Amino acid sequence: MGTRGTLDYLRGDWDVERQITDRRSGQEGVFRGQARFRPTADSHVLEYAEDGELSFGGHRGSARRSLIYRGRADGAADVRFADGREFYRLDLRAGAWQTDHPCRADTYHVTVTRLSPDSFTEVWQVAGPDKDYELDTTYRRITHRPIAEGPISKAQPGIDPAGSGASGTGLPGGPR
Repeated sequence: MGTRGTLDYLRGDWDVERQITDRRSGQEGVFRGQARFRPTADSHVLEYAEDGELSFGGHRGSARRSLIYRGRADGAADVRFADGREFYRLDLRAGAWQTDHPCRADTYHVTVTRLSPDSFTEVWQVAGPDKDYELDTTYRRITHRPIAEGPISKAQPGIDPAGSGASGTGLPGGPR
């Protein structure tokens, strides 16, 4: 990642898959969805919004969370809960980061590893008298294929000129 800061790396849209293992109950689960790191009016802040589907034990339903990533002058980021409370510091400039977050008598240990320019993992080990679980999350950047430039002289109805094979507009996020 070189001299680019943590916020520069994270900015954008990501597919998310999270494996959940609760060692205390013996239950396992999965979360699948998308995450967005969006700029705010403050150029040093990204809002994180995650939405998806959670299957855990007998539960299946929608799940979401929000965080705030505030850039630091050194290229790291202070991660805060949506209400502004401190959570942890993250610095991905060297490619990986580990830190702890105490929560009452429990300890949250996170390891974040940049795998490529377009993927990273986040592994939480949570242990203490109240909790004993692991969250293993993989983020993959959502990249949109560029649309071919130049005139399309013989476009046919129902054919996607961008070649994506999709009907509708053929544009990412467009009507399907």
